[in-house]
Amino acid sequence: MGAGAYRHHVPASVDAIIQRGEFLTSYTPYQPEIAQGTLQYLFEFQTQVAMLTGMDVANASMYDAATAAVEAVQMANRVTRRGKTILSGAVHPHYRETIETHGKFSGFEVVSLAPNLDGLAGIEAKLDAKTASVVVQYPNVFGRLQDLTALAAACQKAGALLIVAIPEIVSMGAVTPPGDMGADIVVAEGQSIGNALNFGGPYVGLFAAKEKYVRQMPGRLCGETVDADGKRGWVLTLSTREQHIRREKATSNICTNSGLCALAFTVHLSLLGETGLRRLAGLNHALATTLEAKLAKVKGVRLLTDAYFNEFAIELPRDAGDVVEALADKGVLAGVPGSRLWPDDASMAKTLIVAVTETNTVEDMDLFAAKLAEVL
Repeated sequence: MGAGAYRHHVPASVDAIIQRGEFLTSYTPYQPEIAQGTLQYLFEFQTQVAMLTGMDVANASMYDAATAAVEAVQMANRVTRRGKTILSGAVHPHYRETIETHGKFSGFEVVSLAPNLDGLAGIEAKLDAKTASVVVQYPNVFGRLQDLTALAAACQKAGALLIVAIPEIVSMGAVTPPGDMGADIVVAEGQSIGNALNFGGPYVGLFAAKEKYVRQMPGRLCGETVDADGKRGWVLTLSTREQHIRREKATSNICTNSGLCALAFTVHLSLLGETGLRRLAGLNHALATTLEAKLAKVKGVRLLTDAYFNEFAIELPRDAGDVVEALADKGVLAGVPGSRLWPDDASMAKTLIVAVTETNTVEDMDLFAAKLAEVL
């Protein structure tokens, strides 16, 4: 249904490979002499994440995008020695609430802007000498794609770090990565590649940053080395986590990575390759534009998102929540109403967020448009 959870096709080969004994039974990579397989795939995973996001270095996964976003904010606080973060009005409310909860109990200030389609509006005016970081989403929660270059420059001038959250990692097969626009830290949800929806989890958080900040990164980082015989090998290069004695001095108190989910991600992306990922991303966007054209013909529907990947927002002539319920009764999952994400904001009542992936057919879209017209 979108808004941070996307139904993509996962090849059967992914499930077959991750259930092989050498992967499924391996766990903690602290002893490199018996964990070379685990360490190698995590090393490859890091490489893939860095390439996708356009960043220098990536860690060996987090829980999900929301907790990765919190870790990015706390990392920015350490780097800048400041304690204020500004959240765009187009950051997913689940990400925002997770950051606000940690801010409340960890003692850093969170300035959350009101929901708005232009996710960059009002941010620069809030930048000051106390600001450690700015968090934006790309594509934003309304599906909108925006150039972040100017905001990155403004953050740099103010001494703050720009954190970019990516809810749909498949989009990186088609759009400019945040690293190429000046992002300091990039977090993302990796569920779209290799991991089915599974009724809400487990997901896999991606985390990447500029190399100069590597020692402040949370979680663990695998590196390449050579063994006593000069053969290529892998080890945990950085891993300052709470179970490594540091306790409250640790860079992170997340005590595990999503190892099997990260493996599924790496296997699926390896099978796709760069050409396959680009084709998959192109297909997603093409199908989304097809649906947009069909919905635009429905009386009373107005498109709200001007540039998007595979997800966009529309405005309906009446309450979107009621329309979603009525369509569900007709066997159609229409999307996520704004009232579900912002229950206390009346301005979002008529907003509906719609997502399309390669699993949707043109026949699905025709049915959706016809039923929507019928309900309206």
